[in-house]
Amino acid sequence: MEDIRPVVLIIRDGWGSNHNPEHNPFNAIYQADTPVDDELARHWPRTEIKACGRDVGLPDGVMGNSEVGHQNIGAGRIVDQEIVRIDKAIEGGEISKNSVLNEAFEHVKKNNSRLHFIGLVSDAGVHAMLRHLYGLLKCAKDQAIKDVFIHAITDGRDTAPTGGERYIKELEAQCQTIGVGKVATVSGRYWAMDRDKRWNRVQKAYDCMCGVSAIYQDTSAEKILAHAYKTPVSETQKGDEFIEPSWVVDDAGKPIGSIADGDVVIFFNFRGDRPRELVTALTDKNFKGFERAIFPKIMMVTMTSYEEGLCDRVLFTKPPKMKNILGEYVSNKGVAQFRCAETEKHPHVTFFFNDYREEPFPKEDRKMVDSPKEVATYDEKPEMSAYAVCATTKEAILSKKYGLIVVNFANADMVGHTGSLEAATKAVEVVDECVGVLLKAIDEIGGAAIVTADHGNADQMWNPKINSPHTQHTLNLVELIVYGKSLEKAVMRKEGRLADIAPTILELMGLDTPKEMTGQSLIKTLKPEYSLHK
Repeated sequence: MEDIRPVVLIIRDGWGSNHNPEHNPFNAIYQADTPVDDELARHWPRTEIKACGRDVGLPDGVMGNSEVGHQNIGAGRIVDQEIVRIDKAIEGGEISKNSVLNEAFEHVKKNNSRLHFIGLVSDAGVHAMLRHLYGLLKCAKDQAIKDVFIHAITDGRDTAPTGGERYIKELEAQCQTIGVGKVATVSGRYWAMDRDKRWNRVQKAYDCMCGVSAIYQDTSAEKILAHAYKTPVSETQKGDEFIEPSWVVDDAGKPIGSIADGDVVIFFNFRGDRPRELVTALTDKNFKGFERAIFPKIMMVTMTSYEEGLCDRVLFTKPPKMKNILGEYVSNKGVAQFRCAETEKHPHVTFFFNDYREEPFPKEDRKMVDSPKEVATYDEKPEMSAYAVCATTKEAILSKKYGLIVVNFANADMVGHTGSLEAATKAVEVVDECVGVLLKAIDEIGGAAIVTADHGNADQMWNPKINSPHTQHTLNLVELIVYGKSLEKAVMRKEGRLADIAPTILELMGLDTPKEMTGQSLIKTLKPEYSLHK
């Protein structure tokens, strides 16, 4: 078998380029000891590329995220995101003609039942947008739906840690203005939006929404937040993300809006990876994640398609699959490829990278390394499972079986979300160490690497404007470095974006860029004789 020299795409998730010197004291990338990155910056061709807003198919000023970033990287083109499609439908009034939405309303009216909205109460634009909920509430009001309850999931991860107070006040004011809707439960996303099968967390959110039990109760959502801020779960679990599932109760102490038989439930998050577990618990007759005290017979509707076969009723279905995305194109050329990440980011290097395809392409191998479950938050273990991801990827490189290898190191993002500068700094150092191991393996067999990120996070760990930890992503550019034999003198193009990474990979592989990819290689000049696979 002919030896293959791979192109290795190393994604340092959450590793942004923050050039504001005033942020240096709380920039984990700056504070970390990163000899490998320092060496790359000194000796290897680099550029900085855009990873947010319109450059990744999001509205202006909206931070990038891992789902969007990996989809754009894998597509080789700017991909209009669902938030934009939903915005247009609501702003233009088309949402009122949505057949699935109207079916849900008719069910409520016919059965004299109740309508529930579940979703993230946030304007960060990563998982959900409050303006989408307001549009849906207006439609419900227009259809004379009266009993409407909101199961608010608080953010604190893509927003300020205690921004939920403002969002809840805004939501309740909008409900008053629109004339329908009451907040019935409040749960932090730590409980309601898990994606790592930590079913003990999901059960608490499920039980709360279904009226089984709540950890706390009060007569208003604002009082619930005030209590949570005063009495956090722990020093490392405080703020909106960790608000324990709580009921809003009436004067008799009963929850005002539990999900029950015959009700309609609409999950208004547009991003699918984090609602899946709760939706599964609410709908799957054969669910085994935890023992359900009750299992209401409901009509479930999701804003978008979270997972194939998960929910039959979807307000906004996916557009047709894009043709000639990177994974498909490389597969059609007969090149074997390998994808590796730990659990937290494995869907991103597979499902999202492949434009929402669950199944791998021919000759595409995958390896998922389990993320640590023994810790509540990753600041307690900033190395996460990076060393195992590194070892697995090194083995794939040295096997000489794969022409394309994609690996994601989750640490700078996942630990960055905790708000701990010390832990994020350690996380960055671990990733830097692992990148060094992979580059040595590449040297050994003569391959090439692209080192980059999908968005920023650890590059700002404090928000001086509100004097609070900065736990969300940033709008900063991300580095892109090319590494490998004969690449030392390559000249890099400026003003690039994530969509340009796939064409750059194909150039290194000696493959033409398909016409469907509108991105352009970030390498302006390359030695004519250079190619890994020609």
